[in-house]
Amino acid sequence: MLTMGIDVGSRSTKCVILDDGKLLTYGSIETGANIVKTAQAAVEAAVHRRTSLWGEYRMKLPNVKVDHLKIEDMAFIVSTGYGRAIVPFAHRNITEITCHCRGAQWFVPGVATVLDVGGQDSKGIRIGAKGEVADFVMNDKCAGGTGRFMEIVAEALHIPLADIGPLSLKSKKELPFSSTCAAFGRGAAVTMSKEGQRKEDILNGLHEAIANRVMGLVKKVGIADKFVVSGGIGRNVALVKKIEERLDGLKVNLPPEPMIVGAVGAAMFALDRAQKGDEARPIETAAA
Repeated sequence: MLTMGIDVGSRSTKCVILDDGKLLTYGSIETGANIVKTAQAAVEAAVHRRTSLWGEYRMKLPNVKVDHLKIEDMAFIVSTGYGRAIVPFAHRNITEITCHCRGAQWFVPGVATVLDVGGQDSKGIRIGAKGEVADFVMNDKCAGGTGRFMEIVAEALHIPLADIGPLSLKSKKELPFSSTCAAFGRGAAVTMSKEGQRKEDILNGLHEAIANRVMGLVKKVGIADKFVVSGGIGRNVALVKKIEERLDGLKVNLPPEPMIVGAVGAAMFALDRAQKGDEARPIETAAA
């Protein structure tokens, strides 16, 4: 039984297709201005196994042909993310908090705490004994402490986003950022660079500031083992390291592809619906 989860985030859109709950394929694209077209393009990226947005695949996929698959072949489709309500072919939409909770459990059974940092917001999620969302806290008012903050500083320093983590690990000292505001952070990075500071030291300070901010957020819901990091920060080795240093001996459980956690959760909810025999009708059609 094929089910689909599509996560329309502020910076990227991810599409996952499961076959009876097992990963069949996934893909990603940058989120465009037109959510409908973006969602459709994400499906194409999944069936043609394209992840040009992030680079190479990190998860082994079954050696089966999938490029013939169509939306109509899905038993059920669930959308999530900030653009979830605009996906025209979705049969249900579910909040990203709930989907990240479910997706984290698919990757790491027994997970207790999830830290998800996306392009424009960050979330701390505490998972209850029965796998439910027990508590959560979210920062969506400021880009500081998000993937966008890292993008802004990387652009200011003329460094590809994928390189800032490895470069930061080469630092020999930490240059403190006076602010975690994205706008002021860019100015601080430019100023330090003009003063002759090494880029790796500037980036070390950036990662320190973001780690402090996101850990302050997740501590509000309580940190417990097992601790999962999801979202774009999972691909940043320096930030994951700094987060783990703040866990008082706990280890970060990092999914092999942290950016698809929400989409996997959506696809698992789709499987639940399909197995219950829910009618697979697009939301806008069902409401008509």
